[in-house]
Amino acid sequence: MYDCIIVGAGPAGGTAAYHLAKRGRSVLILEKASLPRYKPCGGGVSPQVAQWFDFDFSPAISLKVNEIRYTWKMGDPVEAKLKTPEPIWMVRRDVFDHFLVQQAQKQGAELRDSTEVTGIEFQSSHWQVNTAHGSVTGRYLIAADGAKGPMAKWLGFKERKRRLGAALEAEAPAHVENPDVAHFEFGMVKNGYIWNFPKADGYSIGIGTFIGGQGQDFKSILSEYGTLFGVDIKTCQQYGHPLCLWDGNQKLHTQNALLAGEAACVVDPFTAEGIRPSIFSGMKAAEAIDAALGGDQNALEKYTETISHEWGSDMLWAQRIAGVFYRAPGIGYRVGIKRPSATERIGQILCGEMRYADVANRAIKRLTTGLLPGMGS
Repeated sequence: MYDCIIVGAGPAGGTAAYHLAKRGRSVLILEKASLPRYKPCGGGVSPQVAQWFDFDFSPAISLKVNEIRYTWKMGDPVEAKLKTPEPIWMVRRDVFDHFLVQQAQKQGAELRDSTEVTGIEFQSSHWQVNTAHGSVTGRYLIAADGAKGPMAKWLGFKERKRRLGAALEAEAPAHVENPDVAHFEFGMVKNGYIWNFPKADGYSIGIGTFIGGQGQDFKSILSEYGTLFGVDIKTCQQYGHPLCLWDGNQKLHTQNALLAGEAACVVDPFTAEGIRPSIFSGMKAAEAIDAALGGDQNALEKYTETISHEWGSDMLWAQRIAGVFYRAPGIGYRVGIKRPSATERIGQILCGEMRYADVANRAIKRLTTGLLPGMGS
């Protein structure tokens, strides 16, 4: 019997496994894919995550970005240096996720990949997890199986609000001209943006939409955008996937089990950042289960409270800013993005030095006054 079984070997699962194994708990990670596995993702990671671990992430970072370039309908460019203490990391998720799991294995966690979970049953004091290769038992369970995973539903979280965004991504092998610049395009997509994140050997180009942006011809928009970089998107493999955006506080605990990562809908509703909040939730899930194993009967309930207090309360502000910004992105671009301080603020938020709550009132005021004729500054 394991102390904890973790379903899913993404950033949340790998993080939870590392922190639990480091505390001497017996941990099993179940992952349906074979690791390392490809995952469509822009792969931008906040360097803040480094402070939550005691090892060096360098082997898992493809390159680092210290400049952002914005465009509006492929023109009207704005270039801004990030003034963060450490540049933003660009990672390939197959390498990054596997690296995290390997660190957990070094601490004693066990991995069974190519092992799909087929069902779960709670038996008096522990979970039985059924897989294609037989069943395993654990005292606690962490569901970290992502936006499309079945675990949340199996655990009885049927009434969860899932505010889904959508993304289409392409990996383009290319000679990268400016490897330390990340690109964002705001005018070509309704209720969202396009990103182009450099990697050591090419670009990750994708579209994300948030509030009701579905129904657009993503493929042709992406193809047109690719021409800016001399990339023929039509020849690239394309991947579509949902984004589980934060949409208010939810219960994330149940009988001896927790939700973490995208299964817990932690994605930032303004930027679509998902890796940092997933890692944060994995770390907090590990702390909660360690406390529960130590006899704290309220530990899992406290986990729900911690995520809603330390992440969700700020995501409420991100959601409000997104609601105003994506309704009139042209004005948002003009009165928000083009301000030199805007990139500095986003950088500080990404690095955990500042919260949306610190900037939201001013940002919303600026965006809404920009909507009123004669009042835009």
